[in-house]
Amino acid sequence: MREFGFELRLCARLEADGVPSVGDAGVVARQLGTSVHEAGGRIVDAVCVLPGPEFDARTGLASETIPPTVLDADVPVGEYERVTRVFDGPPERARSLAERGADTGFLDLDRRGGQTVVRQHSRYPDWIGELVGVENKPDLGRPGDLERQLRHDASLGVLDYAVVATASHVTRAHLNRFPDEIGVWRADFDSDDPVEVVREPEPLDSAGPGLEVLDAKPGRTDVRPVTAAEKARQRRRVAERAYGKGWRTYDLPACARAERETEANADALPFCAYKDRLVDAASECGPDCPGYEAADAPGTDLDAERERHTPWCADAGGRRRQSGLDQF
Repeated sequence: MREFGFELRLCARLEADGVPSVGDAGVVARQLGTSVHEAGGRIVDAVCVLPGPEFDARTGLASETIPPTVLDADVPVGEYERVTRVFDGPPERARSLAERGADTGFLDLDRRGGQTVVRQHSRYPDWIGELVGVENKPDLGRPGDLERQLRHDASLGVLDYAVVATASHVTRAHLNRFPDEIGVWRADFDSDDPVEVVREPEPLDSAGPGLEVLDAKPGRTDVRPVTAAEKARQRRRVAERAYGKGWRTYDLPACARAERETEANADALPFCAYKDRLVDAASECGPDCPGYEAADAPGTDLDAERERHTPWCADAGGRRRQSGLDQF
């Protein structure tokens, strides 16, 4: 099985069945960056955000990702303040950040005394539970950079748990190559028990400082310290991105051979009858494929499917703007 199809099927299973031996997967998302210092340096295949104590409050707050620069700013709750006092930088940047926060529904904007003012209409909730990262390697015979990726996850500790998911038979030699903290799952989506726990993950130190692996070569590993505060901010960024993005970030092919496939509760996976598997329409489909027959893509609403099967609410939030602001 190719990694793309494996990843979609596993996300569907995690969303429906939860994270094996850990808990309910409140949010499941694909392809998220977890690095603190090296932007885009570590992209985790799938991240599950388990519900924290105020998870329900987050579902009603906004359907989109609240920008990290908005959450990092000291925006008062309930009382208005000038945007230039709340956000650092030139006035144009301050207004732009306030606009972004209002677009998600998290901030209220108004115009008072000739100045644009902003507030939080409600407190940001304590909604983030444990973060579980999953690296998908259907074929362990083609591991790529897997060992370095796992060392990064274990050393940094932005995640609470890190797991390798595979379709391969897992040997003792495989387990010995992975850090002890890393869990291992074997997935067989045709079986009655689609996700088997080969080795349970051990908790990572997500609350304390960590070390980010920047580069690793034989005999040398370059790392950079990460403080507990930096890690906490990155965890919130990862969780927020996961909430806004989800895992249904694909298109169904515009081809007569395209069909909707089902896995667990998901019933709109992009299946190709010609290739007899799930396909990534963005990279695999089109006139260059010998089985391509131009047609409309199968009808589906991926946001509606997500809303049916998860606590996520598509209509939560939305732009909040006081009535007098549009006059200026």
